[in-house]
Parts: sequence; C-alpha cells; structure tokens
Amino acid sequence: MGKTLAEKILSLKIQKDVYAGDLIITHVDHIALQDGTAPLAIRRVRELGRIRAASITHFFLDHAAPPPRKELSNDQKLVRKFSEEVGANLNEIGEGIIHQLMVEKFAKPGDVIVGADSHTCTLGALCSFATGMGSTDIAIAMALGKTWFRVPECVRIEIDGKLPKGVFPKDLALAIIKKLGSSGATYKALEFHGECVDSMSIDGRLTIANMSVECGAKTGLFKSDEKTERFLSELGRERDYKEIKPEDGASYEKEVFIDAFDLAPLVAVPHSVDNVVEVEKVEGTKVDQVFIGTCTNGRIEDIEVTARFLKNRKVAKNVRLLVAPASRRVYLQSIERGYIQTILKAGGVILPPGCGPCVGIHQGVLADDEVCISTQNRNFKGRMGNPNASIYLSSPATAAASAVKGEITDPREFV
Repeated sequence: MGKTLAEKILSLKIQKDVYAGDLIITHVDHIALQDGTAPLAIRRVRELGRIRAASITHFFLDHAAPPPRKELSNDQKLVRKFSEEVGANLNEIGEGIIHQLMVEKFAKPGDVIVGADSHTCTLGALCSFATGMGSTDIAIAMALGKTWFRVPECVRIEIDGKLPKGVFPKDLALAIIKKLGSSGATYKALEFHGECVDSMSIDGRLTIANMSVECGAKTGLFKSDEKTERFLSELGRERDYKEIKPEDGASYEKEVFIDAFDLAPLVAVPHSVDNVVEVEKVEGTKVDQVFIGTCTNGRIEDIEVTARFLKNRKVAKNVRLLVAPASRRVYLQSIERGYIQTILKAGGVILPPGCGPCVGIHQGVLADDEVCISTQNRNFKGRMGNPNASIYLSSPATAAASAVKGEITDPREFV
C-alpha cells in the first residue's frame, strides 16, 4: 500500500513502514520554543533533571519583543540563562518569529519537528512533519530527544486552476478553513496538491501550512519540489534539499476539491476563524487599526504586496497601519527593495520583527469597540488584548486596501 506524505516522512524517520493509526516513538530533528511557552518547559526539564537534546533545541524571543512588563522580562531572562547553561540555540529579540526563523535556518524536507507553539505546522510547507505540542510534552522531547505520535489520517486537498487577480494564498487558506470547519480536520494531516499548489511560491505555501491548525489539523504538508529546492538554495542551504512526495496508491480519509479560479477575496469575521465570508459582505465596515505581519503573512511577498497597494497613496485619517516583518532577513530585504520607505511615506508604522499585536501583549492592543483588520491567523475574542474589540482576518492586499480607504475594502478595486 502506498504512503501519504505523513506516513512516508515518519516511516523514513524510524526506518519502518508505518500507516495511519499506528503508534510510534521517533527521534526528532528540531525542538522549537518561544518566550511565551518556554518557561514552563524549562521548569519541567529541570524537574526531570536531564536534557539530551540541547543541540537541537531552539529558543526564540519573539512574542514580547521587546518585553513591555517586568514579568515578561524575567521570563526572557530565564530563557537566556537556561539556553546558555545547556548549550541550546538562542534567537534574540529582533531576529524574528519562531516559525519564520525555523524556515530560514533549520527546517528541511523529511524532518520531524516539534514546537511549543500551535503554528509549528507552518514548516510543513518545506515537507517537514512539524506539529505543535504542550510545554510539558516539549520538555519530554528536550529531555529524551524523541517523542511519540499516533500516525495521523490524511485529508488530500486538490486545488486546481490559478488564483484570480486580487486573490492570494491567505484567501485560499480561509476558503479551506470555511470548507472544513474549525474542527473538521482534528488530528489529521492535510496534504496539498494541484495546479495552483505547484505554481505557488514557498511564501504562499507557508501561509497555507500555517493555518492548517485552524481547522484542527496536526500538520499541513506539501511535497518537496523544484520550488523547495530553489528556496533552500537562496538561503545557502541547497544541501538540505531532498525530494519527498506521496506514493501511488496512498490511502486518504477523504479528498477535498477546490477550483482556485472561483475564489474571491475572503474575510474571517469575529469571533471565529471559520466564520468566513466574501469581502463584499462586510465591505464598508469602518476600521481603526490595520495590522500586516505575523507568522502567517509577514514574509517578503506580503510586504511587497503591502507596498504595492500603498504606493503613491496615504493611510486614511484616524487609521493606524502597523507592519511587522517576520524576521530580520525579511526586514532587510524590505529596506533594500524600497518597501519600507513606501509604507512609511504612506503613513504606516514599522514594528520590530516579532509577533507584535497578534498575541495581544503590546504594540497594538485595541481599545474598546475598535475594529482591526489583520493578516494574522486568529480572531478569537480578546486575541489582540481586548475582548471588547473585533478582529477581521484577511490577506495583506485586503488589509492594505482597507488601510487606504479606512474601511474594509475589496482589493480588486486597486488592481
């Protein structure tokens, strides 16, 4: 019987044929933690009294970067001290978001990666079996260098056609979540295929893989191909590439078909990610804040789209436009290409690389009754720091167009 991508990666890792439903123990290639989840894991590791996986453990100070309160500063101090003690890899404030840095520095096809953050599944865009786990489970992985899985069933998502003008990978991700529902793929692996996927950039694939968890998925996987190889080569990591694809005759729990050409710009309206409508249904809704960035849409293509929509335009009066590059590398690229200057001239504010307002700690907490349209991945009540505010999710194009108009706007108006 053929294997799905999840089955194939895990089989290669433990050198034994495994299929959906099997229970396995496997060594992991990388362990990732951010400053919000790392302190608990560190305390658990100290209770266990051992750490065998320090060399593959990576800490990222990104959620409160820089920290706005002494409690968060103390947590980061704890992470720094522990990292130095055990010889783990530390990524300091300003380097960028955990998932983007894992993409740039570490993740590669065939890896098994666990992270103390639910959006670790982002790395599936590079054909890594990557998933988020609780801090205690991550502590066990740090202590032993391995973990256990139940091999997940797989949902194959076939996306044919090409995205129309004004429609972007984030719209496609929202369309998938709308179709499956917020728990429609719980503990499943999503596997993405089709003409649209084959032609999509790695940045676009990362956006879709990132949001796989928003319908409950364990991970979201793309086969590795020439796009993957080129991307890794651009990072100076060409040796990390290898081809991995599902096998003929693989068994899927179900298959979902989407015609990309039929898609329109979409928006997830408060307070659920799967509460998705076409932008015209909410067009005209006044916005107070626009946020473009995060592990979902803070990459160079997202910054480019933002700058393109803002060129020779101004942010609307009484609207705050906040833009956060996902990493220092993305920030520098954006400066070199003139995108940052364009955004600043339009009236935008550039935040340091990191999670920024997404987690509601600082750098953009909303006031009561305010509305924000954001490129992040979650719009739960209180997500951006105030349960009395409303969050709409969109692509960078829709967000940028809305910043100019001061209300939720169909980006095709600007195309």
